[in-house]
Amino acid sequence: MFWWIFAALLAFFIKGLCGFANTLVFSTILSFGSSNINITPVELLLGFPTNLILAWKERKSIRWNLCLPLIALILAGNIPGIFLLKNTDSRSVKIFFGLVIVGIGAEMLLREVHPAKGKESRLVLILIGVFSGILSGMYGIGAMLAAYVSRVTKDSHSFKANMCAVFIAENLFRIPMYIATGILTPFAFRQAVLLFPAMLIGLLAGMKSSSLLDEKIVKKLVVVMLILSGASLVISEVLAG
Repeated sequence: MFWWIFAALLAFFIKGLCGFANTLVFSTILSFGSSNINITPVELLLGFPTNLILAWKERKSIRWNLCLPLIALILAGNIPGIFLLKNTDSRSVKIFFGLVIVGIGAEMLLREVHPAKGKESRLVLILIGVFSGILSGMYGIGAMLAAYVSRVTKDSHSFKANMCAVFIAENLFRIPMYIATGILTPFAFRQAVLLFPAMLIGLLAGMKSSSLLDEKIVKKLVVVMLILSGASLVISEVLAG
């Protein structure tokens, strides 16, 4: 139980600080002793209230013209992702997505050095939306979504607001789907209840830390977490193989 508490504290500290990457931190810490099908539903139940809290705090920065198309695309990708989690060995898919995320993060880091205004390409929106949905359905991971939203939002407040607004809709879809497919079990509910205090402490500490840091530092932290998220996906699967 120690590692579950530690994972919840650290994962949701990162969530409060950057607005995402909690799932990858949580899963990476626990994946050496538990399978994804046991980890992902617990993280989903813990992550849902954190998305509500952050979205409410940053509600003035929500852009519905950005969120609504992403929600539709992610929900479309969720369905195959959920069934892949339930029925397949998805190691190669996870490695592929990890490499893509690292590439996107590296490109974002270069843009931080040589700033350029992000453009909302319709094709990029569709591809990232659907791929994000598949990855989220399988693992609850929103790193590809974070890469796109970071490109088209102006600051960390807008980034967190729109990420969490999309995550709320995705969580509301995924919870009943996980119940219907037998992924969300009584064990997951019990673990989530026990870990709720650790999640809340971590989230509040992360939110407080983000308010004390310079905006540019927080944005760079988001990019670094994105790269680390993708790398952790690849490394954990290579080591598991």
